[in-house]
Amino acid sequence: MSNFLDTDHKRKSAVLTSLVMSLIIVALFFFGMTYLDPPEEFGIAINFGTSEVGQGNIQPTEPLRAAPQEVAKEPQEAVKEQVIQSAPKVAEEVLTQNTEDAIVIKKQLEAKKKADEVARKERAQQEAIAKQQAEELEKRKKLDALIGGVSNSNGTATGGQGDDNQAGDKGKITGDPNANGYYGNGGGGSGGDYQLGSRKPISRPKPDYICDEEGLVVVSIEVNIYGKVINATPGVKGSTNTAACLLSQAKEAALKTTWQPDSNAPSKQIGVIKYRFSLSQ
Repeated sequence: MSNFLDTDHKRKSAVLTSLVMSLIIVALFFFGMTYLDPPEEFGIAINFGTSEVGQGNIQPTEPLRAAPQEVAKEPQEAVKEQVIQSAPKVAEEVLTQNTEDAIVIKKQLEAKKKADEVARKERAQQEAIAKQQAEELEKRKKLDALIGGVSNSNGTATGGQGDDNQAGDKGKITGDPNANGYYGNGGGGSGGDYQLGSRKPISRPKPDYICDEEGLVVVSIEVNIYGKVINATPGVKGSTNTAACLLSQAKEAALKTTWQPDSNAPSKQIGVIKYRFSLSQ
């Protein structure tokens, strides 16, 4: 079957036909539907009245206006309706405000309650601590009365001894209670500790122990023919601790050491003194 629009004439005819049909439909829509719904009535209009009551002999040709009382009612009803409509809004606003205030007040009361509870617990804890301290103090007083009152109110011994210009009783728990020093024994034994050729030491003073250090301090000395130490250099090779507090005391002890005189010895004979500092008494 051939296409019905296969030629220009057919296509033009189809366009023209469509255009004409569209115009006809538009014309029918605007000009063809002129009837009334409902249709127009014909006859004589009769006024049967507009109210349940009436007065007079003349029939009015136009409807009467509403009675005055009815007109007066309308504003009142309108005002009443307006009041009724606005009342819920006012009530809602008051309710909302009261609710928010109630929530704030409730939170404040809860916070105050928690603060009071914390304060109460702190007071109870402080009272318990104070009671315990009072009981301990009472026990201490009774103990002091039994042993003759050797302790003070703080439970510590009175007095003390030391060289640090600070309160306390200086010493070590492992030390000798009859020792003269606070730190330990400076050492200075015989045999290999004093070395000056064949000459022997006559006096061997020990260095003072003035600090919390220990170790070996080797002192190089120069001795004249009369046995006097004229120079001392502490901390030379062989020393294991060169703390200033040890070196100063080792040098002082070395200068006080005296040796056997020897006229055949050099004017400055070199020797060595070894001091071993130990914290144990």
